[in-house]
Amino acid sequence: MKIAFFSTKPYDREFFEKYNEANQISFYEVALNEQSIRLAEGAEAVCVFVNDKINASIIEALQKAGVQLIALRCAGFNNVDLGAARNASIKVVRVPAYSPYAVAEHALALIMTLNRKTHKAYNRVREGNFSLEKLTGFDLYHKTVGIIGTGKIGGIFAKIMLGLGCKVLAYDMFPDEHLTAAGVNYVDFEELLIHSDIVSLHCPLTEATRHLINAEALAQMKLGVMLINTSRGALIDTQAVVEALKNKTLGYLGIDVYEQEENIFFNDLSGQILQDDTLARLMTFPNVLITSHQGFLTEEALTQIAITTLQNVSDFEHKIALINEVK
Repeated sequence: MKIAFFSTKPYDREFFEKYNEANQISFYEVALNEQSIRLAEGAEAVCVFVNDKINASIIEALQKAGVQLIALRCAGFNNVDLGAARNASIKVVRVPAYSPYAVAEHALALIMTLNRKTHKAYNRVREGNFSLEKLTGFDLYHKTVGIIGTGKIGGIFAKIMLGLGCKVLAYDMFPDEHLTAAGVNYVDFEELLIHSDIVSLHCPLTEATRHLINAEALAQMKLGVMLINTSRGALIDTQAVVEALKNKTLGYLGIDVYEQEENIFFNDLSGQILQDDTLARLMTFPNVLITSHQGFLTEEALTQIAITTLQNVSDFEHKIALINEVK
C-alpha cells in the first residue's frame, strides 16, 4: 500500500524501514493538518502519531484524497474524530500495546529522579560542586503509591512498586483480580487521593477523565504528595497544578506529557523563545521534572510499534479482520 507518514522523526524511519517489506512509504516531518493534507494525495493510508489532530475537516479531505485507512502508531486515539471517520468509511487502527514496560519504567525513573535529585547532583558534580545540600530524598520502601488506571501499563507499574516494598492502592472501573492477588488494594478515587504519598496516572484520556486531577482533587491529596503523569497531558488541569506548586501543597511533579504539548514536544526549540507561558512557569519550579513524551522511546517499543502498525496495514489491504480497529 501507499502510506503517507506524518510527524516522523529519524527513529520512526529507522524502525519502519527495517520492518517494511511491501509498502510504499513517504515520510513527512510535518504534522497532518489543513496545510499538509495535500501530502496525503495518492496515498491509501496515513500513519499518524499522538499530536496529529484528525478532526472532521481533515477526515473529509482524506476521504477526497482517496485515503481508506488511518493507522495510529500509538495506543491513544483521543485525537481522532471517530464519528467522522465512520461516516467517511475510513477505518482507524492503533497499536494498543507496544511495550508497557517502557512507560511503566519511565514513570519509576521520574519518581527516582525527583526523589533523589540525581539530575541536580549530576549537574553539580560536573561543575565541581560536591555538596550534598538540598539533595535529601526519602525511602520508597513502605510508602503508599496510588495508581489511577490499571491496564497493561498501570498493572506493570503496580508490580514494580510492589517489588520496591511499597503499599499500592489502585482506582479503576475494572479491577484486575491478578493485581489484587499480588497485593494491590483497590479503593475509590477519593480514598486513593487521601492516603497516597505518590499518585501516578495510567488511564486513557476521555471526556470523563479530562482534568481528572483538578483543584478539588489536589486539595484532597496529602501535603507534599508526588504527582506523576506518563499517560495524557489533559488528565491534569495544569493551572491548578501550578497553583498547588506555588502554595507548596504539591511536593513534586513529574510529567512526560503536557496538556498543550502540540508543536512543542518532539521539536528542538532550543534556539527560540518558548511561547507557552504555563510550561515556562512549570520549568521554574525546582521540584518539577519534565520530559518530552519519551516514555515510549525504547528499542523494544519502537520495534513493536513498527511491526504492529505494518501488520494492521497488511490486514486491511488483504481484508483480514482488524483486531486493532478502533470503533
